[in-house]
Amino acid sequence: MTERGINMNGPVVPTMIYKIMRANEWQAAVGCGIFAGSVVDMNDGFIHFSTAAQAQETARRHFAGQSDLVLVAFDVAQLGPQLWWEPSRGGDLFPHLYAALNPADALWQQTLALDADRVPIIPPEVV
Repeated sequence: MTERGINMNGPVVPTMIYKIMRANEWQAAVGCGIFAGSVVDMNDGFIHFSTAAQAQETARRHFAGQSDLVLVAFDVAQLGPQLWWEPSRGGDLFPHLYAALNPADALWQQTLALDADRVPIIPPEVV
């Protein structure tokens, strides 16, 4: 544990983490080859990610009512030592990347549908 959080590696770390973002942000990142973060990410000084277990609540809390969203998956090991696990909601450790992101590192992306309450639906194969 450090002042910033935990820079974890080992068997307890999920192998995949997820970024929810606007499709146009992702398309722009792919086009220029770099993603420095959304406005919220840049204000906080890191790129926010969620684990599979955290993704649906993140979608509900931060993206409800927003359409044209994508879920992008990343391999934890690929992101390197700039990925830190820091306490947030209820003490859960959330993955935060303290570096720009290379869109080429994405494992896959998927457009998110909205449920009847206009909350993005995380695909069942993720959760």
